[in-house]
Amino acid sequence: MKALINYILQFGNLNQQQIDLIMSKALEQELPKDAYFSEAGKVARQVGFVTEGVIRVCYYNNKGEEITKYFIDENNLVVDIESFNSGVCSSAYVQAVTDCKLVIFNKKDWQELLDTIIGWEAIVHKIIAKALILKVERRSPLVTEEATERYLKFLEIYPNAVNRIPLSYIASYLGITQSSLSRIRKNIK
Repeated sequence: MKALINYILQFGNLNQQQIDLIMSKALEQELPKDAYFSEAGKVARQVGFVTEGVIRVCYYNNKGEEITKYFIDENNLVVDIESFNSGVCSSAYVQAVTDCKLVIFNKKDWQELLDTIIGWEAIVHKIIAKALILKVERRSPLVTEEATERYLKFLEIYPNAVNRIPLSYIASYLGITQSSLSRIRKNIK
């Protein structure tokens, strides 16, 4: 829980009463490997903060191939923001890659925090803005770089997650085949 509060305080100031309110609404939850935090075709109903583990966001393209969009590791928020805020069905799956521990807020409690804590909305907007910038920074090299460079960038972005993520997911994220990824890994060792 302390990691969540430290994370939030990077984006704004809160007094002890506000911190206590946030902690009273938070639930600690375990998400076993391969379980879904939220699913395509359903409305996202919770916001999470990853305290342990790796989560991925993926979807199926029109050929039925599973595509990994990005990964979320420790000390980051996880939410399908469009689905959560708008109440529309999600187009992506948010799935645990490893056994995960999260701090969870349900929609009602999250809304109560927005309604009660002055400045909470501004903090949330800063967190979302940072997450979107990171997402763009992480995805951009995947469009312009060749495969080896994309993998090296992946290692730089996710240094603590690489050994916990199956190669098939990494290959999907990089937009290459698993055999190509194996060759790249062999060549850079």
